Amino acid sequence: MSDTDNERTRTYSWRDPMETVALFKGNRPLDVLRATLESGRPLAPMLQTMDAQLIEVTEGRAVFTSTPSEYHYNPAGVVHGGMAATLLDSAMGIAVLSSLPAGMIFTTLELKVNFLRAMTTATGEVRAEGNIVHLGRTTAVVEARLTDANGKLLATASSTCLIMPLDQRR
Repeated sequence: MSDTDNERTRTYSWRDPMETVALFKGNRPLDVLRATLESGRPLAPMLQTMDAQLIEVTEGRAVFTSTPSEYHYNPAGVVHGGMAATLLDSAMGIAVLSSLPAGMIFTTLELKVNFLRAMTTATGEVRAEGNIVHLGRTTAVVEARLTDANGKLLATASSTCLIMPLDQRR
């Protein structure tokens, strides 16, 4: 059997991510996030790479979903922990972003993830929900939970984010 007998292919496309960044200039982030959600337009190329979708956003809260696939697997035969970390980080980050005024952005200062259960293709759709714990002028503390379709807890996370003017991001 050759190496190509079991080869699979995945193809996708994405838009220039700076188009989305430009929308945040002069607009309240929550308004941009809601408009993006309503349009069905992907929020960021990384989310398309992970096959993750923003499905809900309110001030201080964001929910992402994804369905684990083979291309998410690690060498141990389960979904790579980076998928859970990315979903949780995305939910927490958008929860923070949804609460900021126009002209402000954030960056993650630290991220802690607790992996509780492995994911496989049999897990089905997973849901990451992020919620703000504290929002200050320069920092935010946020937490998130990753669950399966039955509400079984797969991972938890917490994060501290730095809040800054959009024009200071690098």
